[in-house]
Amino acid sequence: MSEEQGGPVLDSTLAEWFTAREETTRHLQSATPPVDTAWVQRLADLLATERSWQDQYTELIAVGRRDGRFPPSNR
Repeated sequence: MSEEQGGPVLDSTLAEWFTAREETTRHLQSATPPVDTAWVQRLADLLATERSWQDQYTELIAVGRRDGRFPPSNR
């Protein structure tokens, strides 16, 4: 969705998110315990950001529904 349509612009945020997830995957595939502290902090930051995005998306989707609630999963 573009700014002209009145929605959030997510392209750069999504690109950073995908990059961080790819880095995490690479690190997990090559890491041996113990995992370094800096990487653990980056993962914690990524997870906190991901949770924040989930909360924001839930709110955005609920705005478009008559009952103002996030729809139930079909899975």
